[in-house]
Amino acid sequence: MRFESLEQWLGWQASYHPTEIDLGLQRVATVWRRLRPEGVQSRVVTVAGTNGKGSSVAMLESIYCQAGITVGCFTSPHLVRYNERIRLNGKPVSDRQLCRAFEIIDQARERISLSYFEFATLAALICFTEEKPELIILEVGLGGRLDAVNIIDADIALITTVDLDHTDWLGDDIETIGREKAGIIRSHQPVVLGDRAMPQSVLVHAEQLDADTYLSRREFDYRSTRQGWQWQGPNGEVLELPEPGLTGGKQLQNASAVVMVCHLLQESLPLHPDAIARGLQQVRLPGRLQFVAGKPAMLLDVAHNRQSLESLGEALRQLHWQGSVYALFGMLEDKDAADAVDLIGPYLAGWHLIDLDGWRGRKAEQLAVALRRAEVKQPVSCYHGFAEAYRACREQAGPEDLMLVFGSFRIVGEAMHYLDLA
Repeated sequence: MRFESLEQWLGWQASYHPTEIDLGLQRVATVWRRLRPEGVQSRVVTVAGTNGKGSSVAMLESIYCQAGITVGCFTSPHLVRYNERIRLNGKPVSDRQLCRAFEIIDQARERISLSYFEFATLAALICFTEEKPELIILEVGLGGRLDAVNIIDADIALITTVDLDHTDWLGDDIETIGREKAGIIRSHQPVVLGDRAMPQSVLVHAEQLDADTYLSRREFDYRSTRQGWQWQGPNGEVLELPEPGLTGGKQLQNASAVVMVCHLLQESLPLHPDAIARGLQQVRLPGRLQFVAGKPAMLLDVAHNRQSLESLGEALRQLHWQGSVYALFGMLEDKDAADAVDLIGPYLAGWHLIDLDGWRGRKAEQLAVALRRAEVKQPVSCYHGFAEAYRACREQAGPEDLMLVFGSFRIVGEAMHYLDLA
């Protein structure tokens, strides 16, 4: 074995391939065919979208686990532990399973170079083909068409939303990004589109493939009720359901698309409506509008692009927090800090900026320049690490104030690790 520990494997993977993101399927597909020429035998749902992917995957996983149906989930990135990316029946795989999968991949690839994400994708697929869950849920890391998970033909594709993000890789307009995300759709297979305002490029691509398209507010719909909410299916089906256990204004939209996926899987993986209700009620997803009681209290959210920042801003508006709100904020260099100033700045009394190291990282001082260029109105302070920023913020914030941690999975993950919230 090349390495004995997970930490050694991940350290090597991070430096081995020239870039962390290397879109394209040829290399990873070649290795996958060597590993498992027979492919996967489970039902597969692939989930793409600018925002809402994590929530949708978590809801699907929770629902099918409640029903006693075995589930494998692959998501990214992780918050605290790498193992979070690969789960079997809701539980992360062990270090031992990951190291064994990496060794199998390393031997099979021969001279082929694989990126960090491609190693993760193949490791997940190895774990799933060995454990043989009845359902596999794959979250697209970036885009869709050229993302590593697209080496697997999905039985159902779910596209949550399409908005501007990762423009350096996916294109700088909605229609181009939509075409990339539509790449997970398969010919004559169902695709669920969770947002009524889907780009035309997605609808055209689905039509070209003669896919069975289920568009929110067209083939299926939802509305709030006094007891929770109601889902209406394509053939007049109606389900009365409780509010999802996840906070946020978009969660009914996400849940509605998830129930549509469950409806389409009903023949092969039958569910009782009670399992859907329990799964929605009990779903949890760390780092998404995660409230931590205290004096001061904390709110953690991974919002990092305009669409997710809009949702966070709406949540803050509805919160009507009586004390001051202070940001613990870090953002990768390819994200637009002006959006954070525009959408979150009005709710804040101050910014505590934190260095993000590594690839695509941005130093706090660089982030401060971007905020000032966007005409930030509140005081700005810079720190090298989360612990330093947290201590300074705690000294400034009163017991009735709120500390808002946002801007990146990395920042929220650091907060969860430091505060032992994982």
